[in-house]
Amino acid sequence: MRPLLARLLLLFWWPFGRSARLRRILSVATLLALASWAPASSAQQQQGQAAEPEADTTAPRDVGVVVQPTAAKLPALPGDFQRIDDGWLVLEFPSSVRDRATSLAADAEEFRARIAGDLGQPVLDHALVRIARDPEQMKALAPEGAGVPEYASGVAWPALHLAILSMQAPRTWEGTDLQELSRHELMHLALSDAVGGRHVPRWFDEGLAVHESGEAWTARLQTLWQSTLAKSLIPFGDLDRGFPAEGSDAGIAYAESADVVRFLMRDDDRARFGSLVQRVRAGTAFDRALGDAYDTDLRKLEYEWRLDVSHRFGLLPAVTGGTALWGLISVLAVVAFVKRRRRAKLKLEQWAREEAEMDAAEAAARERMEREKGIPGEDDEVPPHMRPGVPCIEHEGRWYTVH
Repeated sequence: MRPLLARLLLLFWWPFGRSARLRRILSVATLLALASWAPASSAQQQQGQAAEPEADTTAPRDVGVVVQPTAAKLPALPGDFQRIDDGWLVLEFPSSVRDRATSLAADAEEFRARIAGDLGQPVLDHALVRIARDPEQMKALAPEGAGVPEYASGVAWPALHLAILSMQAPRTWEGTDLQELSRHELMHLALSDAVGGRHVPRWFDEGLAVHESGEAWTARLQTLWQSTLAKSLIPFGDLDRGFPAEGSDAGIAYAESADVVRFLMRDDDRARFGSLVQRVRAGTAFDRALGDAYDTDLRKLEYEWRLDVSHRFGLLPAVTGGTALWGLISVLAVVAFVKRRRRAKLKLEQWAREEAEMDAAEAAARERMEREKGIPGEDDEVPPHMRPGVPCIEHEGRWYTVH
């Protein structure tokens, strides 16, 4: 019965999956929904065996906080770049995207005010954000000697108060969501400001950036559910020792870290979160600051968070109400995927139009200047005396052709 039903469901979904990636998402969602209708076999329960979740390609593509010198030489900007200086924020960008840069600056101002409240203190006294057209230009705009990973769409250097964003994602070359990307990288800079550059665990830093930027929430929800059923959640200690950069583990790590931060920032604990940040800034080690602010340690926090996750995504909810909820998750995943692809396509088309309009405006300006200087354009009638090879003489201010 179950294999037959699985085939029927997959046949139902198949017309909607016009790409291999979308078909994989729909297939995994369908199979997991079927798996949630009955408990795992005793052998699987004892050994924790389950289908490995698909790689989460929607995980944030940045490198987080990396150790960099407090001073570094920045390469000069390309000739067609412009700058917006809002006092605390300086944006450098291609001239063709000025409208988007202006909108980005306004969003950054609102974001800065909100995270200052979450962190319990003013942050981001100054920040420089460079916007590149693509990953290759992002590398060219980076500080000299500072490497940019191949998978990164954004990079932050907190010691330099610098972030660089790419308008196109590496490998896929789809348009990125500059607003989400900007919030993510600015959050890295803000947290470093808030703790005075002191060490915080990588999961805390990345989790806060993902949570505050609000990126890929449907994909994170699905990843958490799959990882809970598969018993593949990553221990906090492992996350701090080595945060995964790519693959399915990276998707789990980002989703898990963001959810732990959400757990710490619940309404009842919002004041505690600010206290945690302030204690770290004062020089208290993170684990000790966590214990003082929340009256708990990292091991107990992990236990409480896993208990919370199991209540939300565990096997019992899957058995009692998983069918409808997994159907909803599947629909949300499909809608998010389609919207993201459509948005990326529209962005690239808009950029192409703006580049063409900019080129046309520059050509028109050059033509006007040439007319003002008396230099004939391509469509202008050239006077005889300016035609090459035509003999002419001047008489009383007028030119005549010699026949």
